[in-house]
Amino acid sequence: GTNTALLNMAQWIIKITPLGVFAIVYFTVAKHGLKAFADLWLYALAVIVGLLWHAVVNLGLIAKLIGKFNPWEYFIKVRSALLVAFSTASSSATLPVSLEVAQQKGKVDSKIADFILPLGATVNMDGTALYEAVAAVFIANVYGTHLSLEQQLIIVITATLAAIGAAGIPSDGLVTMTLVFSSVGLPLEGIAIILSIDRFLDMLRTAVNVWGDLIGAKLIDELFKRNLNKDKILNLEINDQSITKDFNTQGDFSSL
Repeated sequence: GTNTALLNMAQWIIKITPLGVFAIVYFTVAKHGLKAFADLWLYALAVIVGLLWHAVVNLGLIAKLIGKFNPWEYFIKVRSALLVAFSTASSSATLPVSLEVAQQKGKVDSKIADFILPLGATVNMDGTALYEAVAAVFIANVYGTHLSLEQQLIIVITATLAAIGAAGIPSDGLVTMTLVFSSVGLPLEGIAIILSIDRFLDMLRTAVNVWGDLIGAKLIDELFKRNLNKDKILNLEINDQSITKDFNTQGDFSSL
């Protein structure tokens, strides 16, 4: 009953959200002019470049150097999950598809996939963390707020922790972004400035979040298989040595 009541309250808030956003945007334009919105394309470009760099370079190098597998070939196999993540902007909604493609096409062990992917959909929000950090710096520039090195480090730490606590639903970053803004004293109404393009950026960062989950599952699977093979080889070597030792201590083997 409590859950139903909370869901009804959330639906009421969602219905009146456009009115609240309009009021905040109107106030922002009246106070700072249209320049804040004219610079949105630079902000969007910064987020897109950062997400692409993280997805291609950072996660790609992790897959290649640590996991010892080809990230491009793996991407081709699991791309359907990333398309679903991009279209739904929800890690939780993408989870069934991620589990299916990781196990059937990515050849990830089912036990590893069943543990890593649901965990990643809950706590692994690397794209969201990047997005919130860029948003905080952008809003600080819009309001003419100088951020010291200490404040920038606080933004990095807070954005990372806030992303971990974010839910796997559309526009989850907007909720946790209030924690990032509050940590360095940025005005919360600045969120309304980036709200107009948040949906598109949300789709991109969700795809990066899911890609990170899939890379993590494949990485753990490869490391597990590698260690398992080492254990098998070690056991074979131990068995060979024991057999050789037994033969050497028998003396005459003509009867064998």
